[in-house]
Amino acid sequence: MRTQKTAVMASLIFGLTLSACSPEQNWREVTFEGTALKAQLPCKPDRTTRSVPLGGVPVDLQVAGCESGTAIVAVMTAALQAGSDANAVLAGWQKATLDNARVARPLLDKEIQLWHRPGQLPLTGSVRIQAKGLRPDGEAIAMEAAWGAVAEGDRVRLVHAVLYDRKISPDMANTLFEGLKP
Repeated sequence: MRTQKTAVMASLIFGLTLSACSPEQNWREVTFEGTALKAQLPCKPDRTTRSVPLGGVPVDLQVAGCESGTAIVAVMTAALQAGSDANAVLAGWQKATLDNARVARPLLDKEIQLWHRPGQLPLTGSVRIQAKGLRPDGEAIAMEAAWGAVAEGDRVRLVHAVLYDRKISPDMANTLFEGLKP
């Protein structure tokens, strides 16, 4: 009986060790070229930079994202032109993200909260949202997303992080959003 308990314990410890080493648990720091911004992602990210219209003006959007298990995780950043209305741009970005995930609106108060991290500008558009939406194939999806802004000389740098999964792990979401550092 004692040998059987020892074998079961050894199997459990081995299984936990393997799961702790899985790519889903492999958080790493990611930086963005030309900025002081740092983020934590749970997997090795793919990266791209694209010119996209934000606030009616083309900006270079840097994106780092990856798949971890069934989750899709991404962090994006773009510097606005001096004098741009950061709150208006954040509102447009939020609408586009929610529309893309086919999130029903209006959002409930419990689904949206102010998101002011140390070093970020205290804008009304800096929010964290938890919502349910749909993938392009119609499958239900949970989404957590946050938007914020930091001062960068005479410009403002916007930051957006998003996590999509069937069921979102609060630990994964908190590590992602708390890991964003200006």
